[in-house]
Amino acid sequence: MHPSQQRRAPAYGALDLGTNNCRLLIARPSPDGFTVVDAYSRVVRLGEGLLEAGRLSDAAMDRTLAALSACSEKLARRDVRLTRNVATEACRRASNGLAFVERVYQETGIALDVISAAEEARLAVLGCHVLIDGDGPPALVFDIGGGSTELMLVAPSGVGDAPPAIIEWISMPWGVVSLAETEPQWPQVADRVDAYDRMLAEMWPWLDRFALKLAARGVNEVQLLGTSGTITTLASVQLGLPGYDRRRVDGCAVDTTALAALCRSIGHSSVAERARIACVGPDRAELIVAGCAILEAILTRWPGGQVRVADRGIREGILRTLMTRDGVWAAGK
Repeated sequence: MHPSQQRRAPAYGALDLGTNNCRLLIARPSPDGFTVVDAYSRVVRLGEGLLEAGRLSDAAMDRTLAALSACSEKLARRDVRLTRNVATEACRRASNGLAFVERVYQETGIALDVISAAEEARLAVLGCHVLIDGDGPPALVFDIGGGSTELMLVAPSGVGDAPPAIIEWISMPWGVVSLAETEPQWPQVADRVDAYDRMLAEMWPWLDRFALKLAARGVNEVQLLGTSGTITTLASVQLGLPGYDRRRVDGCAVDTTALAALCRSIGHSSVAERARIACVGPDRAELIVAGCAILEAILTRWPGGQVRVADRGIREGILRTLMTRDGVWAAGK
């Protein structure tokens, strides 16, 4: 595509409203898939208190509406031709989730599509599957979200530009927000150790059931691919980066044993200690423990080797879908 044609190419938008974050990508088709022209990410904690109350709180909805208003302005300013805006576990689970979706449309003009866990899994895989080794064993792709965690067994064939085949999948009702809300921020280290072990214990039954499904299919070996803020943050810490750098993190491979040990170390530390860790900071200090527990459980259940890290997922999956539908998708990015 000639540069002048690329400038004239229509812009596409992908908005992912999760339990913890509101993220937007705006991109144009390009020879290597797409080029991002604008992005937005804000921690909104839409699902804060949802586990106990069963509904979205007024404060959480107000925070989220402010973020969505900013997204709406970006979409208008970039003259986006086509967008898909998805909402996930918090809106699926909340008793007032659909009422909130209507309010969002009335106040921002953004039409949210509350997608199923199956669609969430499909989009996550579609967004990051180019990092799967086509010559390796089946891939275990996991997406640690705010309100849920999806695990997908993906065939190694169908990489490159072909859509990946999801062989098995599971959605667990534990994400960094929902699991964090089961435990307070304990001041004493012994209490933190016990709390972390309880978080791990919540994960085992789900992971054991999924492992049985894999065994029934004769799958004894997998390649691990993780996407989400949890694994990109922890990979940054493991790599010793002074600050987050997508170019260093996206596509990197990290030793699973070392990463699991890091998860446990951070999981046992205090809020103040976590806040001082580069790439964690005060914004992630509270929720990172639950993410550590979920990630360590996965790495312990499928030990050995390395885990590949993806700073890409649902939004990239949406963009690929929209551009493929319009016949402007060029290649797997």
